[in-house]
Amino acid sequence: MPEFNRKPRRKYCQFCKDHSEYIDYKDTQMLRKFMTDRGKIKPRRVTGTCTQHQHELAMAIKRSREMALVPYTVPVVSGRVGRGR
Repeated sequence: MPEFNRKPRRKYCQFCKDHSEYIDYKDTQMLRKFMTDRGKIKPRRVTGTCTQHQHELAMAIKRSREMALVPYTVPVVSGRVGRGR
């Protein structure tokens, strides 16, 4: 089976592409795309946002958390039951 040394596609900043004026903290659906399932903010290398928009995005997510629009954390549901007793 031949190996293909193909370069991964370059990530681009969605906000630069859309010419966004500002990132709205009330748009929770958009903000959740940039958060993990546990509620943490995804890093730039994963999302592809530029430095300026990553900072604005982080501020919008933090503001949205403060207004209780998105949760700070999500409770972890473990697959373990009983602990072997």
